[in-house]
Amino acid sequence: MSIKGYLTGAACAVALAAAGGGAQGANFSIQDTLSYPFVLGLVSAPHADRIAWVRDVKGVRNVWVAQAPDFTPKQATQFTEDDGQEITQLTFSPDGSTLVFVRGGDHDANWPAAGNLSPDPSHSPTEPKVTLWLADPTAARPAAKIVEGDAPAVSSNGALAYLKDGAVWTAKLDGAGAKKLFFDRGKDSELAWSPDGSRLAFSSLREDHGFIGVFTSADQPIEWMSPSTGIDREPQWSPDGKQIAFTRQPGRGGAPLPILTRTPRPWAIWTAEAATAAAHKVWTSPDTLRGSYPDFAGQANLHWAGNGRLTFLSEADNWPHLYSVAASGGDAKLLTPGAFMVEHIVPSVDGRSLIYSANTGKDGDDNQRRHLYRVSAEGGAPVALTEGATLEWSPAALSSGAAFIAADARRPPAVDLVSLAASGRRELAGQAPDPAYPGAQFVIPKKVSWKAPDGLTVEGQLFQAPGAKNTPGVIFVHGGPPRQMMLGWSYMDYYSNAYAMNQYMAAHGFTVLSVNYRLGIGYGWDFQHAEHGGAAGSSEYQDVAAGGRLLQATPGVDPSRIGIWGGSYGGLLTALALARNSDIFKAGVDFHGVHDWSRSVARQYGARTDRYEKGDLAQALEVAFKASPDADVGTWTSPVLLIQGDDDRNVNFAETVDLARRLQAKGVDFEELVIPDEIHGFLRYASWLKADTATAEYLTRKLGAQPGK
Repeated sequence: MSIKGYLTGAACAVALAAAGGGAQGANFSIQDTLSYPFVLGLVSAPHADRIAWVRDVKGVRNVWVAQAPDFTPKQATQFTEDDGQEITQLTFSPDGSTLVFVRGGDHDANWPAAGNLSPDPSHSPTEPKVTLWLADPTAARPAAKIVEGDAPAVSSNGALAYLKDGAVWTAKLDGAGAKKLFFDRGKDSELAWSPDGSRLAFSSLREDHGFIGVFTSADQPIEWMSPSTGIDREPQWSPDGKQIAFTRQPGRGGAPLPILTRTPRPWAIWTAEAATAAAHKVWTSPDTLRGSYPDFAGQANLHWAGNGRLTFLSEADNWPHLYSVAASGGDAKLLTPGAFMVEHIVPSVDGRSLIYSANTGKDGDDNQRRHLYRVSAEGGAPVALTEGATLEWSPAALSSGAAFIAADARRPPAVDLVSLAASGRRELAGQAPDPAYPGAQFVIPKKVSWKAPDGLTVEGQLFQAPGAKNTPGVIFVHGGPPRQMMLGWSYMDYYSNAYAMNQYMAAHGFTVLSVNYRLGIGYGWDFQHAEHGGAAGSSEYQDVAAGGRLLQATPGVDPSRIGIWGGSYGGLLTALALARNSDIFKAGVDFHGVHDWSRSVARQYGARTDRYEKGDLAQALEVAFKASPDADVGTWTSPVLLIQGDDDRNVNFAETVDLARRLQAKGVDFEELVIPDEIHGFLRYASWLKADTATAEYLTRKLGAQPGK
């Protein structure tokens, strides 16, 4: 066992250069690689052709805006530090005159920090807070902090509502008069103003059940929309403000459901009359596993169409597809048939159609890309808005088309425009990356596929420099696991970092295979919910091991020098690979991985210990441990680098502490890089640079990569 004192980023870069010099035609550094700009959070005003987005360059995040007719980008905020304070939830007022956003927090966390503390990855002596800010949609005036809070909603009258400590608050747009808007003993979320701005709908979660409430004024009682023992969510106002649609799932109760065997999670769509709270069921999901409530981005993605119909997402036919149903009830109509996944869904400005991204197109490789489509809520053939060897996501509706985020294998994410007739596509000006950005030297990843031992077809992307000879190979495994790595930049910042690192390694002496293992998205419900996956048996690991064997047989790769790296669920799979197959995987880098599944099962189902009925809890805990890296430490011999921030709110830091002690006891060679106060998806560029540099240096040293050879 060895614990290495880590070098600075600059010193590690020197070490990497000393290991073999720059690759021919690829003389860029990790700093150059990570200089890419990342664009996220694109939104448009409901009734004005204005858009806003966040641009992150080396950890410095700022809000940008543009408006018709020319859509010239303008910077609306002037933040200058890599301080780890994320910018999220850009929110326009309906008329586009007001733009509010949230600064700070960890909005991808599985649980809050003790005391509900906001992350402080820059180690500021002053405690950071999650705050609302007001930006000028024309960028004519500087942005200003409003008040502490989260999840803003701005009405058509300019009223601001937001969340604080699970309650609904309000304040003026200058921050004056901040107060709790009303009392509710539930935990409130999903704020939705009525079209005329006179009423506020919200979700009130009450542990085992939940209601949809409507607040009108301080002197009127809250109206509850057909309360039941179910869990009601996703309130959506009809365009005329007379009805509210929402989803309903069964409340948490009854005999314990099995942990090791999946059971359907039925759900329904309801509508309620806003004036009377009288409600009726519009649609009910099929009582099948595929018909379960979607565990997908946006979940049910419930929307009102402008023609008296409701649209939603369901995986009932094995694929995440759009459907529409009359608000009065009836059969649902499938809008997007085919073997592909629908994501990133927004209604058109007139509400009569939906704009979405999907992993389909004319090219056989498009299932590893995203393109934009439009489909009428009445049905009919979807219209492709984009195509080619590019990727497009996050559409924002405009009166004549859509803004969206676009990228390809070399071009980093940027904002483009297209008409609803699929013409006039153009990139907005002023989005060029830093001159040091080496995208022109990136390889074009190739789609590859192979068979797992049980016969399942698995896909991935191969990153290999032209003429590669005798290079070490590296498997990359993504996290999630409901994620998909693609043939270009990802729409998630965490996986854009991974994509950049895979490009860097391919240019500096490695051949990299990125594995889209079972449990990931993009290949249907059955693939995503494979039997005996995760804590129920880790069946997905066979896809990774088979990928390692494929990499061993890939021309230009030395089969005796195969490594592996990944983060989160990818860290778990990295640890499993090293524990079970040190014969294949000779070194690895484990970013914040889960190492004992039984901890997770105990946390999720531990309440059963307070009940007479235990179900299959004892068996599930045993299976979960056997599916974990900790269970196979006895056969772990390959060296590993462990990386984690100790304020991780997705994977407990105890997972890495525990594994380190087990490896130490067995005498396994391990090194560690702990980043104080960082969260799961590192908030600072400096943290990613440190971790990525350490990863490249470690794999180069352990696998004997010779950049340029």
